[in-house]
Amino acid sequence: MRLLVLFIYLTLHIQLCCGRRSTPDLNHSAAMEHCVNVSCSSLANLSKKNNQPLPIETTFKLPSPLPSSWPPGTGFASGTIDIGGLLVTQISSFTKVWATKEGGPDNIGATFYEPSLVPNGFHMLGFYAQPNNKPLFGWVLAAKDLSSGGILKMPIDYKLVWSSQSLNIRQDGVAYVWLPVPPEGYKAVGHVITTSPEKPPLDKVRCVLAVFTEESENGDWIWGNSDVINIFSSRPKDRGSKALGVSIGTFGTSTTAGELACLKNVHYNLSSMPNLNQINSLVQEYAPFIYLHPDEEFFPSSVNWFFQNGALLYTKGQENNPIGIDSSGSNLPQGGTNDGTYWLDLPTDKSSKDRVKRGDLQTATSYLQVKPMFGATFTDIGIWVFYPFNGAARAKLEFLTISLGKIGEHVGDWEHITLRISNFNGELKNVYFAQHSKGTWASSSELEYLTGNRAAIYSSLHGHAAYPKPGDSLQGNGDVGIRNDSDKSDMVMDISANYTIVCADYLGENIIVEPVWLNYGREWGPKISYDLNEELKKVERFLPGKLKTAFEKMVRGLPNEVLGEEGPTGPKWKDSWSADERV
Repeated sequence: MRLLVLFIYLTLHIQLCCGRRSTPDLNHSAAMEHCVNVSCSSLANLSKKNNQPLPIETTFKLPSPLPSSWPPGTGFASGTIDIGGLLVTQISSFTKVWATKEGGPDNIGATFYEPSLVPNGFHMLGFYAQPNNKPLFGWVLAAKDLSSGGILKMPIDYKLVWSSQSLNIRQDGVAYVWLPVPPEGYKAVGHVITTSPEKPPLDKVRCVLAVFTEESENGDWIWGNSDVINIFSSRPKDRGSKALGVSIGTFGTSTTAGELACLKNVHYNLSSMPNLNQINSLVQEYAPFIYLHPDEEFFPSSVNWFFQNGALLYTKGQENNPIGIDSSGSNLPQGGTNDGTYWLDLPTDKSSKDRVKRGDLQTATSYLQVKPMFGATFTDIGIWVFYPFNGAARAKLEFLTISLGKIGEHVGDWEHITLRISNFNGELKNVYFAQHSKGTWASSSELEYLTGNRAAIYSSLHGHAAYPKPGDSLQGNGDVGIRNDSDKSDMVMDISANYTIVCADYLGENIIVEPVWLNYGREWGPKISYDLNEELKKVERFLPGKLKTAFEKMVRGLPNEVLGEEGPTGPKWKDSWSADERV
């Protein structure tokens, strides 16, 4: 009977949903996709009520097994990493301790785990937690002291951080979260959770000598209930290619911020990083496919194609005398600061300009930067793609979709995604999707795989922001914002087919020769001379009075990159080149 009711509900819901369109330019296919998404969401809610399995009850595995062996090297994918006398390994097997089915992302709760199958001689450092809205795909580190025995010590006590006893929520018994009390000179690096009010055994976890730790901070929200407690992932506060902090994979809480540390690669040992052959093997294993929107007009190209087809270098004070750029970029000024002295632009004659603006998908090349992350326990492969031109933005204003004319247009569009790979086993853990001035991380369990372990990336119409799923993403608030529509098409860029590694500093000198253009530190496009107020007036005259204020506030709050007021700098001059990605 329940199944019959559910079937009737979904049938009526899809019919009602597909009988209306939220925006005038939504086609039938997109409307159906929207309806299915809404229906799936409704089904998830019904499943929760009917005690159907939650996503976390399935353990995620990559579609294809990892290679039985990577190309030979030193310590990459060897299972353990020595961070200076402390040997660490990644644990991905867990025993469930406690769960709740309320609160957290999507309001379906979170689950807490104890690491299991810890190798002999290694010790737990903390427990693991994850929202219930994703398949189980987590890890924590366990550690082994390689010194005379002074790096790891048992806590001297536990402090009760929080108990769920007073909460009226759906939960598996009562949970107790404990913070280890470290001996003097040591730091706690993870919490323990129990279903008993009795303190955990002192030998359950280990604390770490302070000089082997760095300051941590709370990361992604895992779960919370009102203002009493919130659970977050824990990560190093200082993150970047030179940073020493090592993520442990444990969780932090809103009430113990500042009391929890992370590990530290004290000697910045890089032996766990992949060598050149291993990098190429990783690219072949995980290189994604980038789908361009079916209506896209402005495609990627290689940098060399851009130069060879008439791109020009301008110099301040000599605007009437631009010069052509050598195919390798050898005559570009090097280094310096973005002081407005130089900039690049399209050819001057209209036919050549229009042709270059459209790019050339056939020659499109991705440019790879490889760098250590989390104290060289992870490898980030930044995949940079160049578009000669970024098209005009489109705004969604409740039920209207409006082209913004010149707003959003600019010459020289650099976009990227980042693969984050575990140096313990070579497994892809996360992918970063750059979306204008910021972006989002997605777990490997959230990706759409096309062949083997190679995922789909969706590039938004005109703006080329990257997304893990097709759809209509809105940059703004409510029903007012910039549209970032993405979808499948026959226009696909296979990253594995044409890529160049342009930077991997940790490999040493002369291993990777950087192209000359990479060290051009000025803008890849001119400063656009349109009047923003005039462009706003052109749009606002078509808007009802109540939308004008919301629209203008939204546009003026956009970064220059989205407004298209000036061309961007190249990859090496972005913050993420040496730091962690911005979210």
